[in-house]
Amino acid sequence: MTVIVREFVPDDAPAAVRVRRSAAPYTVTTPASMLNERRAAPPARRYLMLVAERDGEVVGYGNAGLVHEAPEPGQAFVTPVVDPAHRGHGVGGLLLRAAEEHLAALGAREVYAWVRDEPECLEFARTRGYRSTRTLRYLRLDLASAALPEPPAALPPGVELRTAADFAADPRPLFAADSEATADEPTDIPFGLGDYEEWLADTWEDPLLDRELTVVALVDGAVAAFSAAHTDGEGRYVSAMTGTVRAHRGRGLATLAKTESLRRARAAGCMEAYTSNDSANGPMLAINRRLGYEPCATEVRHVRSLG
Repeated sequence: MTVIVREFVPDDAPAAVRVRRSAAPYTVTTPASMLNERRAAPPARRYLMLVAERDGEVVGYGNAGLVHEAPEPGQAFVTPVVDPAHRGHGVGGLLLRAAEEHLAALGAREVYAWVRDEPECLEFARTRGYRSTRTLRYLRLDLASAALPEPPAALPPGVELRTAADFAADPRPLFAADSEATADEPTDIPFGLGDYEEWLADTWEDPLLDRELTVVALVDGAVAAFSAAHTDGEGRYVSAMTGTVRAHRGRGLATLAKTESLRRARAAGCMEAYTSNDSANGPMLAINRRLGYEPCATEVRHVRSLG
């Protein structure tokens, strides 16, 4: 059987989404969001999207690029994904090779990848020179039956809950809060969201972002915390990012925003909710446990030095 790896074209989006969903059912993606990934990628990312065909059928997807926001040059990422029904036929290896060649030509020195915590996936990474660094926990909530906390009878003084839709005319305050929260996330590659125009294209204009379900907590009129919601229109909801600016941490505002977002999502017809946290992110893991989330998958971060 013949396997061919080639560059992604827009018509590949439905098949590539099917592959992603089959390999990682705890993530949410749509053809529109995949096309936005391609459109919104800044030139400095040198973003490459690939598909793998086996006898004419798309059975694998991959992407790769530079972490251009990182303070140290030469950092890169790669994500090869193979439909589980087609593993063991060299598809993942060919996707990874093509992606690494692309990155090596750009001068990348270290390549990072998330690997499903399953024996065959971990062995795939190990035999290709990747070593593990940290873990990411995926959690699921049966939103249809979850016993979500009731909304408080009254909000704390000065606190107000709004949605991202209220910032449609000027989302810059959300960008500032997202930048500060992201900078403090546990990660192997420290980076910030320094470019507002990139954030608009990548995050604000992402078709998955549901602005009506994304809840923002204001304190005295300023953004203090937020919980960004992604939905796929098929009853699935993902907490894309929940964060609090440094000056207001420890007050329960992230929990307040996330819980309100989940209540709104259930009222809008979402049936299941997913979220993910680095294993070192104790505060968010604790919040999610209190909300009733249960572990559903683990991915292990791996890195390989090129050259």
